[in-house]
Amino acid sequence: MTTTARAAVIRATDAEFTFEDIVLDDITPSEILVRIVATGLCHTDLAVVHGHIPGTFPLVLGHEGAGIVEQVGSSVTDFVVGDHVAASFASCGHCANCLTGREAYCLNFMLLNIAGVREDGSTTIQTPAGETVHGSFFGQSSFATHAIVSARNAVKIPEDVPLEIVGPLGCGIQTGAGTVLNSLAVPAGSSIIVSGTGAVGLSAIMAAKVAGATTIIAVDVLDERLAFAQKLGATHVVNGSTTDDVVATIMGITDGLGADYAVDTTAVPTVIENAINATRFGASIALVGVGKPDAVLPLALVTGAGKTLVGAIEGDAVPQVFIPQMLQLYRAGLFPFDELITTYAFDDIDQAIADTQSGAAVKAVLTMA
Repeated sequence: MTTTARAAVIRATDAEFTFEDIVLDDITPSEILVRIVATGLCHTDLAVVHGHIPGTFPLVLGHEGAGIVEQVGSSVTDFVVGDHVAASFASCGHCANCLTGREAYCLNFMLLNIAGVREDGSTTIQTPAGETVHGSFFGQSSFATHAIVSARNAVKIPEDVPLEIVGPLGCGIQTGAGTVLNSLAVPAGSSIIVSGTGAVGLSAIMAAKVAGATTIIAVDVLDERLAFAQKLGATHVVNGSTTDDVVATIMGITDGLGADYAVDTTAVPTVIENAINATRFGASIALVGVGKPDAVLPLALVTGAGKTLVGAIEGDAVPQVFIPQMLQLYRAGLFPFDELITTYAFDDIDQAIADTQSGAAVKAVLTMA
């Protein structure tokens, strides 16, 4: 049975979102239909809008959805109508990487998350007039009142956890925390640089505190964000716009040795260079920002440097495992991710984007009610 929904549709690179009625396809046996209660706004969505990630238009974006199951496919056994769920990235479940627990590196990742179609190439959305609209963005397209979600990328959420806050656990917050806890496996007593204190960076800082890192250095250009980073666990802050020598400052903090680890969320080459140069010989550095297509780094920063650079995806997380772990940390008062969130009515998506880009909002979440 098809479902009518209301969605924010993007029809071209750098175009504005338009609110339109859409018609969702019948769900397949392995899918669920979710009434979206709230969805996070992520820089990855905006990267598609601005052409930094290729998009096929018209398109419904949104990939940090949370809501309530309204229909269940005939082969789905893990969910029932009425379940509260968060939707994360899509993975195929049958490639070599998925079969070894590396779903974030699914060999079909681009098809399932970026191409706007199901794995078999079918689309999930039309306009009432029959025009094809590309959906399935990260297996969901949650900038809509309803979304078709593969059961593989849905995670059951306890009903006492507000759905208005859990959506970002499916991508941005998962990416920041998972990069520290999974990708880098930061040990207790270590030092780490986190460049960029948006939602991903602040989640990395909270995770570094959970991991027991004893020197957590936040780098940004906004003093208010750096103050927030200290509140969430940063032991030192460096303002890159007012500090004469960021590298020398960090080397001073780390007794001249450099940090053991670094996470960059900015994808700005000069910021990454600073992070690499401020880490010790043998350090590991994770890059998680979405860079512009023409962004480059000098090869000499890597060759012969004795350092490992990791292009981490989704924090190396298995969402069905990692999202419940984050919620347990949240319940224990160790991971206050809700403090990052500012909610906006779905109709106010343009304001949410503006506040995200200006820094007024750390993590904007759109609510459908």
